[in-house]
Amino acid sequence: MSRFHKLGEREVWRGSVVWAGVGRHVAPDGTEFERDVVHHPGAVSVVPVLDGGGAVLLVRQYRSAVDRDLLEIPAGKRDVDGEAPDVTAGRELEEEVGMRAGRLEKLAEFYNSPGFCDERSHVFMGLDLAPCDTSFQGVEERHMTIERVSMADIPALISSGAIVDAKTIIGLCLARQALTGGLSPLPSK
Repeated sequence: MSRFHKLGEREVWRGSVVWAGVGRHVAPDGTEFERDVVHHPGAVSVVPVLDGGGAVLLVRQYRSAVDRDLLEIPAGKRDVDGEAPDVTAGRELEEEVGMRAGRLEKLAEFYNSPGFCDERSHVFMGLDLAPCDTSFQGVEERHMTIERVSMADIPALISSGAIVDAKTIIGLCLARQALTGGLSPLPSK
């Protein structure tokens, strides 16, 4: 059976984090077509777990693409060449919420919006947290707030629309499941 495959791509725009191209592809029946593609270095996120699973730390941060503050788990870009996802996750946790994880357990990897973007995300659960210094990296981080949220409140926050960020919903749901024994963390690669 034939498969779809990429013939090539031309760059049409480059920014400081992402770049966009137009890819040429061929379908199983030989039809050639073009698709816009956004390339992203990837991301990590961490569910910082407190009180033996009874609470988490979230950040409320302005997101320019949607022009509003969102309640999220700490996250960041994989913008250091060669840095392993768990190392990036630990660094982001420290920078954003001032906590160092004694253990990071991988919960999932996923593509955020594979219909147009190749961003691959890694989500971890941060356990055995200890306070450390923060190191805010951007203007949004300097103005964000850190909020302690009860794990019992998570389903209502998601269903009410108070939490609408995909990585946060994925991370919180998987962390709740892992903490209640319903999900085994993934092995780190």
